[in-house]
Amino acid sequence: MLATILSPTSGGAKLNGFSLDDSENVRRSIGIVFQDPSLDDELTAKENLEFHARVYHLSEQEKNKRIPEVLEIVGLNEKADLQIKTFSGGMKRRLEIARGLLHYPKILFLDEPTIGLDPQTRRTIWEHIENLNKQQGITVVLTTHYMDEADYLCDRIAIIDKGKIIALDTPENLKNVMGGDIVIIDTDDKEKFQKVLKFDWIKEIKEFEGKLNITVLNGEKAIPKLLDLSIKHKIKINSVNLKKPTLEDVFIHYTGRAIRDETSSSKDLLRSQASAMWRR
Repeated sequence: MLATILSPTSGGAKLNGFSLDDSENVRRSIGIVFQDPSLDDELTAKENLEFHARVYHLSEQEKNKRIPEVLEIVGLNEKADLQIKTFSGGMKRRLEIARGLLHYPKILFLDEPTIGLDPQTRRTIWEHIENLNKQQGITVVLTTHYMDEADYLCDRIAIIDKGKIIALDTPENLKNVMGGDIVIIDTDDKEKFQKVLKFDWIKEIKEFEGKLNITVLNGEKAIPKLLDLSIKHKIKINSVNLKKPTLEDVFIHYTGRAIRDETSSSKDLLRSQASAMWRR
């Protein structure tokens, strides 16, 4: 709907100051990279961009100026004259991002920008997306099923379940919903240790798989205090681990299921995704 591909079922929205029913100006204000590849493999990188420039009615002068600029932004300026069929998956993704930037959009929509890419290529794409926001001043809105991607890239995250936003906040605030960090302590004196753990900064104590799971607000600061306490009361500690809440934990907390649940259909996964957004 925000990309003017579907008509709103109700309500309204504005992008770059333009209402959605002003589709021409909205489309001039946005760039979009679809989940499925949409490049012409028989054309070169430059030819793909030239075609896009004609679609957006860029003048010859604007086209000749902008194509080298966007290729430079995504690190493909030396690949301009190569056919797309010679490109790797990551290079194709970067070129699609360059194409979305060709007409100077204020907002860039990315639909699953790194799906199917290897970890190293994913990281490269992340760096380019981050630079678009910080250096180019472009607002980026992306959808992703990768919780680490949303956590790394985004200023604000919306969790969408069955078509409705059920949580919207910064990554840090969303993770704070889980109640804090968990310090996992393995000790043979669990009962004795629990009796001396009477402090306001300890929010909850649970025993799980034979170990104490102690929920605290700041795990790094709590661990030295817990160790000092064990020494004071002559309680032997076998091991200590710190588990910080992840966005995966947050997603399960709100939706009741894992985002990559193998029992879920692809349709279910499309309805349950993390949508992450930047603000300029």
